[in-house]
Amino acid sequence: MISSWRDDRLGSAERGENPTVLPKLNTGFAVIDDTQHLPGYCLLLSRSSADHLSDLPLPERTKFLADLSLLGEAVERACKAFDPGFRRINYEILGNSWHHLHGHVHARYEWERPEHRGVPVWRYDDRKAERYALGPQHDQLRARIADELQLLAAQAHAVA
Repeated sequence: MISSWRDDRLGSAERGENPTVLPKLNTGFAVIDDTQHLPGYCLLLSRSSADHLSDLPLPERTKFLADLSLLGEAVERACKAFDPGFRRINYEILGNSWHHLHGHVHARYEWERPEHRGVPVWRYDDRKAERYALGPQHDQLRARIADELQLLAAQAHAVA
């Protein structure tokens, strides 16, 4: 028995029960993560059953990576507007703990401690701390990311 959307993030997104879902993209569900140790942290959850990027035929890989780049650009635009300390976007496709194709989009900031600024975000020991939980304080940033993503996706669709 599934007790919450967190136990089945993809299934709950498909059923419309995942509260972190942003606009749906061609290849998956864009979501804002439920931990925001770096504000704007989002993921793209593939709608395919692929475990690895290489499991997808080349045209679908290209579409997934294009959608991931749209999500990254939306996060970049939103974070630049909300925080003058915004520095860049980092992208990752890992799959070490969840064996389902998904991509991470991390906003990076000048205000990060020096020992964290040039290393992967996974080096943050406290990234899952309760103080970083997604909440009402993230509503404006989340809405801005969603708006930017919707605009970028519409523009990309018009070009395709």
